[in-house]
Amino acid sequence: MAQQEIPAASFGVVGGSGTLSSDFPARLPDEDIEILADNLIFDTPYGRSPAFRLFSVGEVRVLSCRMHGWRSGVTRADASRQVFWVFREAGVVRVLSEGGVGTANHLLDPRDFLIPDDYLDLSNRKDVMLDGRYLLIMRDALCPELRASLLAATKKRFSGRIFDRGIYACTDGRHFESPAEVAMLNGHADIIGQSICPEVYLAREIGACYAGLYYVVNYGEGIRPKWSYGTMKDIFYDDAPMIGEVLAETIRETAAKERRCECLALRKETLLKDVYNEASAKG
Repeated sequence: MAQQEIPAASFGVVGGSGTLSSDFPARLPDEDIEILADNLIFDTPYGRSPAFRLFSVGEVRVLSCRMHGWRSGVTRADASRQVFWVFREAGVVRVLSEGGVGTANHLLDPRDFLIPDDYLDLSNRKDVMLDGRYLLIMRDALCPELRASLLAATKKRFSGRIFDRGIYACTDGRHFESPAEVAMLNGHADIIGQSICPEVYLAREIGACYAGLYYVVNYGEGIRPKWSYGTMKDIFYDDAPMIGEVLAETIRETAAKERRCECLALRKETLLKDVYNEASAKG
């Protein structure tokens, strides 16, 4: 049954493959984490939402969903709309995302972390919005303040290689990319995934900061002669708790700080008011 009232929260977490197997944040040992409500489903203008979890980290309330809201029978575009519509109604102002990615840069290896500072949208999900009221300027689309907090939290929990910038190329999936596609991206992107778009657009549309933490789980085809499905499987199950710890620490690190970034200021009123008006706004 769908819930009628969306609870207030200042943080949103869009869970990906990194936290899927760890039931984030239920298995974290931190005493300041409390699950307040579970399996929250809401009716949205884009269909019924995925299940959300409401939890607190200290005094900070967080809404999270699993695996980007993706599920059978719902397009990935609508899943993202549902998630970010709920975030908007909840009053979310900061969004963290995470996931496993492949490589386009031959210098990266599995179990490297990368916190991207830019992206390439090669998906077909470009015309995805909640309404048409805003012109979205995508400079610093991945919030510098959130990225700095993610970097600091990752360094506390992880002794391996962490890259604090790079370009995320977003493809549609669900299949992985061909060797020719990876070769095309080499020199233009560092990692390849399937989730950052349209999330990054929708975060800017609701006026929220957005940043992501991405864990390399495979080489892009042609980067190395072969990559191991077994390695990917081990990462999927073994390293998930650490990624959850990084997200929780980032929330603690960021929550007390005022937003001094430009994320909200880079959302402008549209000049196409005769095209996109109040009637176009769902919710």
